[in-house]
Amino acid sequence: MINRHPVEIGATYIPEPGIAPNGASHGGGHGVDARRVHGLPRRRRPAMIALAVAMVGAGVLVSAAVYQHTDHRVAVIMVTKPVPVGAALTPGDVSTTTITVGSGIQVISAAQIDQVSGEIAAVALRPSTLLAPSDLTTLQSPAFGQELVAAPTKPYDLPASGLQPGDHVLIIATPGQVGSPAAVPSLNTPVPGVIDAVSSVPDSDGFDVVDLLIADDRAAAVASQVSTGQFALIVTKRG
Repeated sequence: MINRHPVEIGATYIPEPGIAPNGASHGGGHGVDARRVHGLPRRRRPAMIALAVAMVGAGVLVSAAVYQHTDHRVAVIMVTKPVPVGAALTPGDVSTTTITVGSGIQVISAAQIDQVSGEIAAVALRPSTLLAPSDLTTLQSPAFGQELVAAPTKPYDLPASGLQPGDHVLIIATPGQVGSPAAVPSLNTPVPGVIDAVSSVPDSDGFDVVDLLIADDRAAAVASQVSTGQFALIVTKRG
């Protein structure tokens, strides 16, 4: 006959604590679940957050300073109408515009627009280009070492496209008309010159006057040849 031990009424059954795989007990108040410890979020330090924010702000300020130093938008002077070399600028020839300019680009500030009026174009100026200090001069032609020779020319002796200030030409002697007395030419070789100006309206005799800039040691020979009317202009370079 099997003896059964009756459970006493009022007794409390307390199971033994479970054993963890590593042998540590999960029971009692002294054990700590490692999985719960690793799952806790890490506490953020306010001082480190403030330092990171400060560093980001400093980086933004440095970047902005570098950008403003190298490339920034400024108001400058722009050419609005064609201006031939040697011509004086008028207020209607220029205007202002705002652009982004690198540190190596030469421009003239828009604040100086009143000062450039009356300056002489050192080169041919074209519309929609920025005006640079090297484009202007205070010297009137002829420059040192040059002389100005006026050459009356029939319109049909000029190129169909015309002549513009700054064009480079060669002045050559031509034979006279049939039946005219032969004249000894003053020019034995072509002489280089630069167009300084061209009259826009022929004079009463139907001549266009072309102003030629000639080296001072050849100017007298060119003027002598021009006076005979037996010469021609050959364009070698535009502008």
